Amino acid sequence: MDLIRILIAILLPPLGVFLQVGIGKHFWINILLTLLGYIPGIVHAVWVIAKK
Repeated sequence: MDLIRILIAILLPPLGVFLQVGIGKHFWINILLTLLGYIPGIVHAVWVIAKK
């Protein structure tokens, strides 16, 4: 299941984070990082998914 979340995180980073932790601190941080740059959003999303 984590592999699917990681693939989703690469395509749409905030969706991957949302599926892992819901709407919370990490979701909003990821939205901000994705708006600032796509790559930081992906890195953060994969980190959040791998951490859990």
